Parts: sequence; C-alpha cells; structure tokens
Amino acid sequence: MVKGVEFVVDDDGQKKAVLIDLKRHGEVWEDLYDTLRVKERESEPRESLKEVKTSS
Repeated sequence: MVKGVEFVVDDDGQKKAVLIDLKRHGEVWEDLYDTLRVKERESEPRESLKEVKTSS
C-alpha cells in the first residue's frame, strides 16, 4: 500500500473512492487533475495557434 493513499470501499469491498494526502502527494494530484480536465474537454472544438494569434 502507498503511504498517504487510502481507498474507500462499499459493503462488498469494492473500491468507490480514494483519499490522497495532499501534503505528501500534492504534485501527483495536480497532474491527475490536469489530465482529467483535458479529458473532459477533448470533444470541444479546436482552434489553431494561427487562428488564436489573428483574433487577438
């Protein structure tokens, strides 16, 4: 088991959530959170760098 990480399980022992000690694993959490945010937005329309530069 990794120190600073605990799983929350249901009555059947199935993992349902995780508790992360942010003092110990804060940087890892930031990376995970950033990855989740990117995944949420992957279906959004894209703009090229050229389009962004010309619109500002």
